[in-house]
Amino acid sequence: MLLDNNRRNPSGILPSEITPQDLFEQRRTVLKAAGAAAAGLLLPAQAYAAQTLDFQKTAFGKEEKLTSFEDVTSYNNYYEFGTGKEDPAREAVLFKPTPWTIKIEGAVKQSKTIGIEQLMKLAPLEERIYRMRCVEGWSMVIPWVGLPLKALIDWAQPTGNAKYIEFISYNDPRHMPGARIPVLDWPYIEGLRMDEAMQSLTILAVGLYGKVLPNQNGAPVRLVVPWKYGFKGAKAISTIRFVEQMPHTSWMKASAREYGFYANVNPAVDHPRWTQSSEKRIGAGLFAGRIKTRLFNGYDEVGQLYAGMDLQKNF
Repeated sequence: MLLDNNRRNPSGILPSEITPQDLFEQRRTVLKAAGAAAAGLLLPAQAYAAQTLDFQKTAFGKEEKLTSFEDVTSYNNYYEFGTGKEDPAREAVLFKPTPWTIKIEGAVKQSKTIGIEQLMKLAPLEERIYRMRCVEGWSMVIPWVGLPLKALIDWAQPTGNAKYIEFISYNDPRHMPGARIPVLDWPYIEGLRMDEAMQSLTILAVGLYGKVLPNQNGAPVRLVVPWKYGFKGAKAISTIRFVEQMPHTSWMKASAREYGFYANVNPAVDHPRWTQSSEKRIGAGLFAGRIKTRLFNGYDEVGQLYAGMDLQKNF
């Protein structure tokens, strides 16, 4: 007699996707120990992480159920601190996000630098609750605090030759153990087309849940583009370069067949190794099942940016 797998497992979650209870508890213990050790070793960094931000609440995502702070800050992709999801929270405790400056280069009227404090004064900080989708098939709902990227672009004064923006992440193998391993071509590089960068949904995040960004989430400033897969979100940005040609980004260098420049969430274009038609919401519970993925992650207003483009080819 054939068994009905859907009856046996109505959630659709494979046993291999479930974290064993003892491993889950062990992860919590390790993270708490790492946090306690960091508090004793690096008080300035801990003081930075405890800062709250002055921001305005917006209507973005107010109908969404937030992913817990614990999940947002303990389940991360940040290869500079390791390829495991728990690695960044453990390995980034000694990272110092202050003082911090960002170099502005390329096709601008004048090259210059901007400090994180000045950056946060370019526009009022806002809370934006965004759905975030990872190319690996999981998603979160995160209350980011940040400012429109457009505010920085206006301040930078790009010339007419600027067609794209290249974001270069901080790279220091001495304090970033993952950067000692050639899993990617360091430093991490991402990019956007100028009209994508100017779109009102695109922000530079400096915090989440009302506090400054934790190290493992990209402190002190990271890119957030909610209609694109998560790997577009360059973390710990140290250089922003305005360029005429499309940047050759880190994941394109690593595997152009799997990671295209645009990285728009598109359920009709599968990753070569897994489907993109559905996603698993982190923290939703073992029996919540998978969610149907929406084009552009549900942010339909950005569709006009790609009018006439072949989204199968430009993925």
